[in-house]
Order: sequence, then C-alpha cells, then structure tokens
Amino acid sequence: MKYRITHITTYHYAHEVGLCQNEARLKPRDFPRQQCSASRFDINPEPSDFQERLDFFGNRIAYFAIQKPHSQLTVTAVSDVEVLTESNQVFQDNPISWEDARDKLSNNPAQQVQSQQTLGYGSYEALLEARQYTLDSPMVTSGIELGDYARPSFAPGASLIDAVTDLMKRIYQDFTYDPSFTTIATPLADVMRHRRGVCQDFAHLAIGCLRSLGLAARYISGYIETLPAPGTERLVGADASHAWFAVFVPGSGWLELDPTNNKLPADQHITLAWGRDYADVTPLKGIAFGGGKHSLSVSVDVLRLES
Repeated sequence: MKYRITHITTYHYAHEVGLCQNEARLKPRDFPRQQCSASRFDINPEPSDFQERLDFFGNRIAYFAIQKPHSQLTVTAVSDVEVLTESNQVFQDNPISWEDARDKLSNNPAQQVQSQQTLGYGSYEALLEARQYTLDSPMVTSGIELGDYARPSFAPGASLIDAVTDLMKRIYQDFTYDPSFTTIATPLADVMRHRRGVCQDFAHLAIGCLRSLGLAARYISGYIETLPAPGTERLVGADASHAWFAVFVPGSGWLELDPTNNKLPADQHITLAWGRDYADVTPLKGIAFGGGKHSLSVSVDVLRLES
C-alpha cells in the first residue's frame, strides 16, 4: 500500500521568539516492511541551520534552528511511503514460551547462542540489542502492579505469541479511549487507576507489563490510515499520530501489536520511529527563547495513493 503523509505542526506565540532550536522525527523509517521513497520539510520561517542524522535507535532526525524574530512557526513534513503486507507466519510457527524468551534475555546472550555464526533474530547481536528494551525508561517503570495485571495472560508454559496477544486484547477491553483524560506527562499509575487513556498510554501500559515480566518491548510512533464511513467524503487533515508497541520474539524478531484497536499492524500502519518510550520518539520538540504563552495545532493527512 502506498501513502502520502502530510504532517503540519503550527505554533502561535503570544510574543515574538528570538531564537528556537528543534528536533523533528517526522521522516518515516526504512525497514523490511516499509520504504520511504521521498520526504521533504517545509519550515516557515526558513531556518538558518538545518541538519539531518540518525539517532541511537536508527530513527531519522532533522535538526533546525531559526535565529530571527517570529511569532509563528509552521513545520510541514510530506512523505511518500510504501507499506508491505507481511505474513505473520514466522511468528505463528514459533512456539517459544514466554518463560524461555525471558530467560534468553535475562542471561548472557553469548551463552544462549551455540555458534557466533548464528544469524537473524536468534543471534548474539539480536539478543544483546533487545536487552535494552527490558529495562526501565524515562516514561515506563516496571513494577508489581503492572506485573500483576499482565500475569493472567501469561500462564505457565504459554507461548509468548499467545500470551502477548491476549494481553493486547485485555487492554483493549479493560481500558476506555478518552483523549480528554491524559496528557503526555500523565503517569501510568493514573492510567491504571482510572482505566482510561489514549494510544500512547496503552502502548506504555503494554510495554510496562511486558518489562515487569522480564520481556523486551519497544514503543512505536507513526500513523494509521482511517477510512471514512460509507457514503461520506474523506476529511483532509482529520487523521492523527498513532502509537503501538512491539515485543521481541527470540528467533523471529519484533512482533507489532496495537492495543488501541486490538489488532496486529499490517499495511495501514505507517511507522515513523521506535524507541524505549514516547520520550525517545517525540515527533517535534525543541526550545524557544521568548514567546510567552503559545498555542499548538497539529494536522495529519494520510492519503492512500494509486498503486
């Protein structure tokens, strides 16, 4: 499936900003099931400095600075992306139990691999890379409460795939999607207590549950195509950013799951970036000198292109 993603972010400042420095993670990643064929930024006012690089997790980052007074900043990212429909058969054929997956991650990865020539997601390098996602991160701290919530899905000897899929389903059933309840800074404890939140919260919740059991899970930011109701026109700019998570399955790789929609992401999920939690993949962040109070508006359009 091919898409054109248009993401527009506008800041309105009460007073002029004299200088701002920003980082944008708004260029979709390239990886086996997704390729970004074209991407461009339009920044107004025009930046005095603009540089691009990859971060620690391999996400594309654009750094830019504006060194002239301005009362409004608009950042427009336009990307053409192709998302392939991948079979999940490689995961369905992997019977590894969640305890075996945990043990492979908790022990020395070098001792888990019989030969340093082992390739793929059972290699020393893959296990070592995945271990960082078992640790606490700035916005996700493992704990007894999260482990207790996860445990009914993780019966002794249950396959990792079945257990994490059941966890996804339970989050979908037990928690109410409520965009008015949480902010970026709402702690997971509040989400657990009130059983409400948004996609970011549900991804963090699943990640915290898995890490509390010693498993590796990472946060994914991106977009999901939303289709209009039958008989209605598609509204340009009515889409939004989305978030989901992935669990590491030794021998098979990273299985993505979307607890907000209770589904495995396929060709309607477009990936921007991944990391330990939202703090690693914030689409746009920075500092501004001056400006006073400001308002923010975000418009996202996910347009399906003709193949």
